[in-house]
Amino acid sequence: MKILSAKVIVTCPGRNFVTLKIETDQGIYGIGDATLNGRELAVKSYLEDHIIPCLIGRDASRIEDTWQYLYRGGYWRRGPVTMTAIAAVDMALWDIKGKAANLPVYQLLGGKSREGVMVYGHANGRDHAEALDAVGHYIDMGYKAIRVQSGVPGLDKAYGVGKGNMYYEPADKGLPDEEIWDTPLYLRHTPDLFEKVRVKYGSDHHLLHDCHHRLKPIEAAQLGKALEPFKLFWMEDATPAENQEAFKLIRQHTTTPLAVGEIMSSIWDCKDLIQNQLIDYIRTTVVHAGGITHLRRIADLASLYQVQTGCHGATDLSPVSMATALNFNMWVPNFGIQEYMRHTPETDAVFPHGYHFDKGYLMLPDAPGLGVDIDEAAALKFPYERAYLPTCRLRDGTVWNW
Repeated sequence: MKILSAKVIVTCPGRNFVTLKIETDQGIYGIGDATLNGRELAVKSYLEDHIIPCLIGRDASRIEDTWQYLYRGGYWRRGPVTMTAIAAVDMALWDIKGKAANLPVYQLLGGKSREGVMVYGHANGRDHAEALDAVGHYIDMGYKAIRVQSGVPGLDKAYGVGKGNMYYEPADKGLPDEEIWDTPLYLRHTPDLFEKVRVKYGSDHHLLHDCHHRLKPIEAAQLGKALEPFKLFWMEDATPAENQEAFKLIRQHTTTPLAVGEIMSSIWDCKDLIQNQLIDYIRTTVVHAGGITHLRRIADLASLYQVQTGCHGATDLSPVSMATALNFNMWVPNFGIQEYMRHTPETDAVFPHGYHFDKGYLMLPDAPGLGVDIDEAAALKFPYERAYLPTCRLRDGTVWNW
């Protein structure tokens, strides 16, 4: 089965998505997500100008060989643009293989390890009262795990606090927005937030929190220790992980579970964190870490050290990525949890899919391939709009980690 053609589809049903569609000489096609938030057109160009010409005529069934060809053959390895482009090809080829076999992709990986995929939702508010109400809303919807974020008193904006109740999109149209950050204020208010949640709702639900790379290692250690009484499922992205050794200091001072990895693009980015047991959950995602082929290598390494998966699942990952992640999650033996940020109705219409939420879990139908498609006519109704994630500064004007 040869690759006959491939094209890139860019659409913006509320936010930008990049999708690769690969067609074969047997009439079977597959799709893959190639979205890189704020750098979408860089991946589009990488695919159109450098990868697609090399795909035409290749055997669509040789997924591993194609992955190695694109990774090793490109010489300039890794990085978010390269690995996102490779991931799109990888997803599309797994989709084709599943359709050709008339089986869901998870069956090709080894079959189900579970019946459903536990997910967490995002409860947020401009202040503690709003955040507590949002937690109650997610509990009423049946969620077993909830990420809690709140505005910080004294700051106009805070990470994780969206403009609507269910659909959070931080990227802004036009040029990047600038936000002001104050770590001491954040450290003072966050433990109080989780104390209020536990007092009001008890201990039956998993609670998660995202620091979003904004803390220095000793500050993350202080926060993790302060949150210990509230038994968090995890504290995410406590500090930038370029220096993996920084997590040693955090680990020495707190037993709050640690999760990191959504911006990591390869096994080499997280190898030391895993093998030195400095984290409890690895959050690398199928779209930014080279697709299923590479993500399962990361998961296999993690399993040796009792580190579980907790894949990133924000709205800048299209339903194509979510369907792929769910196939992966159905199989992966060391699954932990899956982030689930709901897409808008417009996005769901562009990307019809069969997965659905049920009592705290995402359920995946037995559709061949990935179980997701793209409606190209609907996609054309939403042309690309330039957008950027925000930037962040401290009160004195110093650029900080958003």
